Amino acid sequence: MLELRALDKRYPTGDLALKGVSLQVAAGQVLGLIGPSGAGKSTLIRCINRLVSPSAGQIMLDGQDLGRLSGQGLRLARRQIGMIFQEYALVERLTVMENLLSGRLGYTGFWASWLRRFAGDDIAQAYQLLDRVGLAGLENKRADALSGGQRQRVGIARALMQSPKLLLVDEPTASLDPKTSRQIMRLILELCEERGLAAIVNIHDVVLATEFLPRIVGLRAGSVVYDGPATGLDREVLTRIYGDEDWSAITRQMQSSDAEAPRSLPAARLEAAAA
Repeated sequence: MLELRALDKRYPTGDLALKGVSLQVAAGQVLGLIGPSGAGKSTLIRCINRLVSPSAGQIMLDGQDLGRLSGQGLRLARRQIGMIFQEYALVERLTVMENLLSGRLGYTGFWASWLRRFAGDDIAQAYQLLDRVGLAGLENKRADALSGGQRQRVGIARALMQSPKLLLVDEPTASLDPKTSRQIMRLILELCEERGLAAIVNIHDVVLATEFLPRIVGLRAGSVVYDGPATGLDREVLTRIYGDEDWSAITRQMQSSDAEAPRSLPAARLEAAAA
């Protein structure tokens, strides 16, 4: 599905943000990307969706090298990649429905987009997604009138409007309270499972990552220093990723969270309105 081969990214300042990053993400697999600030996590995501261009290496999506694409070819390839942002990236003055339908802009002609004329099938899909993410009945509410959890749900639904094969999720819980963070992580995982989506989740909360994400990739100074199961994040591995620290409290929290099973899909839907 997605394969990164010896990916480097050097900025004009000379800083090497990524160093020989190689990994594979199969269809339907969700991995967590962790590491200290400045480790290259956001740069890696931005390289995959070509918001920035890699300096060396390959980004293979279903056998196509995204690093070699430009113009129309790149625009077509980006249809397959949905992006969920930390700060939601919604158009605040537009309604929930209008924000969702913006996810179809890659499939809609210029004038239809400008005039906000969308196909009936797209509108029907938007209503279905609103129901699925727990926002039924809010389609005409302005984005700036929503809570943080509701805004993130709109962002998730908008990404799914693209009918992507791959989701790139950049700090989806950074601005949310602990309960809403768990609800959002659960929702992302459920949607990926339902749709067979591959996903890379850039996340700072190690405990939350180990609770929901079975595979963890740890970056430090632009290099992969760990790629394995969440259960393998012991003190030695955390030190390898983040540096020397007393990890006792974190490892206790991870062990405690391991005993908690994710709540059922119906329960997650019932909680949605409260977020």
